[in-house]
Amino acid sequence: MFKEFKEFISRGNVVDMAIGVIIGGAFTAIVTSLNDNLINPLIGLFIGRLDLANLQVSIGDATFKYGAFLNSVINFLIIAFVVFLLVKLINKISRPKPEESAAPDPQTELLSEIRDLLKNESTSK
Repeated sequence: MFKEFKEFISRGNVVDMAIGVIIGGAFTAIVTSLNDNLINPLIGLFIGRLDLANLQVSIGDATFKYGAFLNSVINFLIIAFVVFLLVKLINKISRPKPEESAAPDPQTELLSEIRDLLKNESTSK
């Protein structure tokens, strides 16, 4: 059983996924810090409050913390945009470059010229 687990864990896909999860967690922390420390104060300047996370509405006994929700939406949009850029970059790098069109062989070129000449003669008569 240990041998099977060792084979499973040493496969490239599992290791790549683990690295992606670790980097994703670190990236999420960076984006959260960006949102909390730079974006929220900037938005707060325009709405008159410096901390969006504390925005809330109370209706009866229920409290709706829409500021925390806005923080989560901003975090999601930043992460989604960065992932979009990464996928776009990877697609651009991995996409095979179109081959340059090869010049037509001389026989085809000659036949095309003859066809065009015959067409011109028949229309000029």
